[in-house]
Amino acid sequence: MKPDINKNIKAQKLLSVLITAIGIVLLVFMITVESEPGAIPLLLITFGTGWYFVTRYRIQSRHT
Repeated sequence: MKPDINKNIKAQKLLSVLITAIGIVLLVFMITVESEPGAIPLLLITFGTGWYFVTRYRIQSRHT
C-alpha cells in the first residue's frame, strides 16, 4: 500500500509542475499577443505553485 501512496504523491508533484509551466507559457503568450496578462494564466500559476508546495510538504512530513 505504501508504494501506491508514494506513486500518487509523485504524480501530484508532476501535475502541479505541469500546471505551473502551462500557466507560465500561456501568460507569456497572452502578454506578447494582447499586451496584458489574463486571469486564467495567473490562476494556473497560483494554483500550480500552491499545489506543488502542499505536495512537497506532504512528502517531507512522510520522511520525518
